[in-house]
Amino acid sequence: MKNAILLFYLVIFSSSCREKVIHRQIISLNGIWEIAKTDSMTAIPTEFNSKIEVPGLVDMSMPKIESQDSVYNNSVYWYKRSFSLEDLNVPVVRLKINKSAYHTWVFLNKKLVGENVYNFTPSLFELKPFLNAGSNENELIIAVGCRNNLPDTVVNGNDFEKIKYVPGIYDDVKLIISDYPFISNVQTVPDVINKRLRVIAEILTKTGTANTEVSYIIRETVSGKVVANGSLSPIYKSGTNLQRVDFTTNMSGCSLWTPEHPFLYDLELSTSGDNSKTRFGMRTFAVSRDSALFLLNNKPYFLRGTNVCIFRFFEDSERGALPWNPQWVTKLHRRFKEMNWNSIRYCIGFPPERWYEIADSLGLLIQDEFPVWTGGEKGGFEKIQKRITSKQLSFEYLEWMRERWNHPCVAVWDGQNESVNDTTGKAIRLVRALDLSNRPWDNGWAAPESETDAIESHPYLFYRYNEGKNPSDEGYLKDLFSIIRIPDYDPNDKSPAPNGLRYHNPVIANEYCWLWLNRDGTTTSLTDRIYHVIFPEAITADQKFETCAKNIAIHTEYWRAYRKCAGLMHFCGLGYCRTGKPRGQTSDNFTDIKMLTFEPHFVKYVKPAFNPVGLMIELWEKSYVPGSKISVPVHVFNEIEEEWKGSVKLSVFSDGKDLSVQREPLVLNKYEVKVIGFKINMPLIKGNYQVEAEIDYKGESVKSYRDLKIK
Repeated sequence: MKNAILLFYLVIFSSSCREKVIHRQIISLNGIWEIAKTDSMTAIPTEFNSKIEVPGLVDMSMPKIESQDSVYNNSVYWYKRSFSLEDLNVPVVRLKINKSAYHTWVFLNKKLVGENVYNFTPSLFELKPFLNAGSNENELIIAVGCRNNLPDTVVNGNDFEKIKYVPGIYDDVKLIISDYPFISNVQTVPDVINKRLRVIAEILTKTGTANTEVSYIIRETVSGKVVANGSLSPIYKSGTNLQRVDFTTNMSGCSLWTPEHPFLYDLELSTSGDNSKTRFGMRTFAVSRDSALFLLNNKPYFLRGTNVCIFRFFEDSERGALPWNPQWVTKLHRRFKEMNWNSIRYCIGFPPERWYEIADSLGLLIQDEFPVWTGGEKGGFEKIQKRITSKQLSFEYLEWMRERWNHPCVAVWDGQNESVNDTTGKAIRLVRALDLSNRPWDNGWAAPESETDAIESHPYLFYRYNEGKNPSDEGYLKDLFSIIRIPDYDPNDKSPAPNGLRYHNPVIANEYCWLWLNRDGTTTSLTDRIYHVIFPEAITADQKFETCAKNIAIHTEYWRAYRKCAGLMHFCGLGYCRTGKPRGQTSDNFTDIKMLTFEPHFVKYVKPAFNPVGLMIELWEKSYVPGSKISVPVHVFNEIEEEWKGSVKLSVFSDGKDLSVQREPLVLNKYEVKVIGFKINMPLIKGNYQVEAEIDYKGESVKSYRDLKIK
């Protein structure tokens, strides 16, 4: 009897041990830190007389140790705070700094823990050996330097249109407290055809000698409903403390992630000493080799979007703490979606990680661009980045990918911007197989590395007028649009596309137009001549805003109607506005950045130009003869997987009064483009008129506009 009772308790005890999981503890170190400045990397300062919010930039300190007008050279900025631990015997105490710049050193209790020269990927440090043995209070110091003192073997974030590079801890800081076996990285690989999920996890053991059981559970993020669970044993790698889990689980009945339906799941992996949560979406993103289009979940999908230049916005005089305000960032992405955008290029650098979480939850596809920009001249990379090699660059690429590869929003790895070199391509080849979801890559103006990669095009058609050319007698629209153009790599023809790739790789025109205005309606340093020569009648700020918006809309309709782009991204959804000296080259289209108020003309003209079912009036003539009869082709294009049925209305009006109205019924199959050939009689009276084409899309009016001059 005693043996039976003893056996009963042993079974219960062993069962409870198997079910017991020591949950990972995440301690946020965001908040108020102390900060001090030294002229170089010397001894730790003895006085810290200012406070600063983390995450942020060093110009946010109070009292100020630097102003927003500072030039950042040579200095080192020292952040200090303390933390306490309840259990000093906990085996794993890991510090994670999501991102900080430029060059990061970590000290704990006055001892150097380590350093990281990378500036756009996470820093990870093991703090356990440096903890105070006799006290649970620990003093943590993080020092960051300036860009000019970086070693020339790492990416420095060069941007020809920036004037300063503000240092700081610009992303979250946290402690990860756990036991062994410790889950160090997880990669999720959705298979939407077979409704399965592959999971690969790296697990660190304390001794490297014993395997451990790993369990998993997958839940719907919003409802918490369990959709899969199980347990398995990892594969032990002999001679190391690294174990690897690689399994596939059934996801039958799953909801697929799309920008229109951003459905998310949570994966929790657990060992006897740790657990790790990863959010993912069941989605794939690839290239159709037959059509040079992108495939979202194996169906054609057109990218319509914008750009965010977060490091330029860091220089904006009104930036403040906005990039770290989750309500503001969420509203920004919602405003983008209101413009009919389903995608964003995070351009020449990465925002805080929270931005990706917001894009996941709201439904926006991200072209994630590594901060390399060395220009269109062959060999520019070697001149600006000096001694960096493809192997060294691949290490930075790998850290970037490991941090980001579970985000369903991340659709395209973008290795660089507007550069022609061999280094980035070789680095891409070294790392691309590590992303088991096999996302496409973009290699800037260098040759794509695969026929399943994207070509980056910046068809700045107005650029020719910036270089001294004047419009012909037939007008600028005739100059720019009378020839059906295929977007090229480089509008200056410095880097022609490789033979055989131009017509088979999908093209993302992620910059175009060249008509930037500051938020007050003044021209930028790159657009002074454009407005002076092409649009001399646009004198007031309102007139310039309307001119800008109308022409962005025309360019947008043009590239969409002729289906020469798999993706089209307006430049720029968020950047700087710099009206002082030196003036800025570009800007965004907000008039109030804090309230995120778009310029009204931009919404009126550009929003419909990005509608999923859109249209374009093909009229490029500068002027027309009174009473003449002309043909007006109206292109109507459908970018969704549904049939569109309705009528196309074409109106000619003046001073708000319709002079003629025509309607034609139309049915568009999914992804179809059709052209309706209207004929109209030009007014007899000389003057300025407008032609307007209109359709209805889900109860909303969608219009294309053209201005006419009768003379």
